[in-house]
Amino acid sequence: MSGYRNVLLAVDLSDDSEVVGKRAKALAEIHGARLTLLHVVEYVPVEPMGEALLPTIQIETELVDRARQRLKDLADTLGLGHCPQLVETGGIKAEIIRTAERLGSDLIVLGSRERHGLAILLNFTEDAVLHSAPCDVLAVRLR
Repeated sequence: MSGYRNVLLAVDLSDDSEVVGKRAKALAEIHGARLTLLHVVEYVPVEPMGEALLPTIQIETELVDRARQRLKDLADTLGLGHCPQLVETGGIKAEIIRTAERLGSDLIVLGSRERHGLAILLNFTEDAVLHSAPCDVLAVRLR
């Protein structure tokens, strides 16, 4: 089996993103793989109401700009400032899969939080990505 060549790190920019990023960085270094960072700004559909749409577009643009800066800060903290950093908008699960396919990723690394009670029954990002991914998925357990 050959090592990974193209790793996609999908982060939610929470405090745990650094933990997940460190794991992805270590794997990429071990395998000599290219590492790409990805954050998805969840698309929130709005009902177009004439001029009311303009502030929504401005808000989305501001969210994307803020996410780009936070992703850059995370990359710099991890010593990954040289790696490609992507901010996409849309459904989180679909954009992670689409980006992995577009980049030809052979590993997706993301965080996985513990769930209890009814939360176990809900469809979480890591579960959906695991079952739809075109490649291996590493879900880093977060406490």
